[in-house]
Amino acid sequence: MDRATRKVEHVQHALSTIEFGANAFDDVSFLPNSLPNTSYEKTSLDCEVGPYRLRSPIMINAMTGGAATTTDINRKLAVLARERGLAMAVGSQMAAIRDPQVKGSYEVVRKEHPKGILFANVGAEATVEEAMAAVEMIEADGLQIHLNVMQELLMPEGDRDFRGYLERIHEIKERAAVPVMVKEVGFGMARKTIRELAQAGITVIDVGGKGGTNFAKVENMRRPEPLTMFDDWGLTTVDSLLEAACESGRGVHFVATGGIRNGLDAAKAIALGASAVGVAGAVLKQVQTRDVEGGLAALDEWHQQVRIAMTALGAHRLAQLREQPVMITGKTAEKARLRGIALEEWAQKM
Repeated sequence: MDRATRKVEHVQHALSTIEFGANAFDDVSFLPNSLPNTSYEKTSLDCEVGPYRLRSPIMINAMTGGAATTTDINRKLAVLARERGLAMAVGSQMAAIRDPQVKGSYEVVRKEHPKGILFANVGAEATVEEAMAAVEMIEADGLQIHLNVMQELLMPEGDRDFRGYLERIHEIKERAAVPVMVKEVGFGMARKTIRELAQAGITVIDVGGKGGTNFAKVENMRRPEPLTMFDDWGLTTVDSLLEAACESGRGVHFVATGGIRNGLDAAKAIALGASAVGVAGAVLKQVQTRDVEGGLAALDEWHQQVRIAMTALGAHRLAQLREQPVMITGKTAEKARLRGIALEEWAQKM
């Protein structure tokens, strides 16, 4: 199967596997503050993610590209990002690197969002030259290197050899003309991976946990004989943020992608240590089922929800959310305790 056909299938199956029901963010709750001593108007959504200064903590994360039918999706996503000042990442550009005829499906993003912060995207199998070609293709401000081992293993035509990933990431980081972010595609990250990436010099990591688009299910829908026992593989985004907190002294900024359903989830992720949150499947659904105006309205609602949470907690800056006590219960708490994470410290901050 050619890459263009695969990209179209990914979009179709992703829409059917996006999980909008209960997830691990329901195991996280704030303590109410009846005397917040702030106002909604004083809240600011400005944030810093590594070297980037952003107007919003919401990033439109990597989704698609590489086929004629995905050009319009990326155009709409870029319009949303432009109109609300959001950073945006394109989907894996390996398709265009190997077939220049589909470059336009990625280049449309820079055309629509000429002054925005854009991230190019390649897999960890990419060479330095391929990574730089991806950056040049969209005049990117940064580069995402994605990790998707389980997806590749379930993908009928996927990779089976993952040797040398860390060494290639380090080499690209050393030679790249733009900052490098490493992201998971929905299977989460344990502290060992985070530690190794930090030691390789990576200062922005997207933990990309379970809870949103399930790429194990996506690939199983493409297999003649699905391996459904792997559909629940990995750590949730909340699990991954708790793992990341164990490595918080390494100067790394974290992005939380996977299962962000609303602005309250975004606020919880930031309270757990994220500098920003990535949304992919939820925005993809907006541009596929609503017009651009509907998508903009949804983003405005999410921003409003973040600011309501901030106001109720007495936080006029996003960074102050990290000072808030959070209670973590349920299955998330069970797993955290097995990993030696002291949840009482999170609950008794104030």
